[in-house]
Amino acid sequence: MAKLGELARLIRSKNAGPFELTFDIMFDDEATFKRVCDSHVLNAELIARLYNLSANQVQFFIVPPALAIKASIPRPRFQGDVLDSDGHGGQQYAPLIDIEIP
Repeated sequence: MAKLGELARLIRSKNAGPFELTFDIMFDDEATFKRVCDSHVLNAELIARLYNLSANQVQFFIVPPALAIKASIPRPRFQGDVLDSDGHGGQQYAPLIDIEIP
């Protein structure tokens, strides 16, 4: 087992407009990308659980030409809301780092 944060070259989150966040998980090589994809651990249902959403609120994409996995979710607060604690959405990726991949 390895943590996703150990396998991925980059895990980041950012705004996808004022109402959505997007997560990018990128890999250095095809073998590692395939390992993560073939494990079926990382999927819309897991993202939904980590961010307290329903699976139908998660857009989930596997992008083989980029050796990347992407997901988009609704922001918990719209960008610029008085209670928004992360205006750029750049700190929301943390729960993804410790996902165990066989």
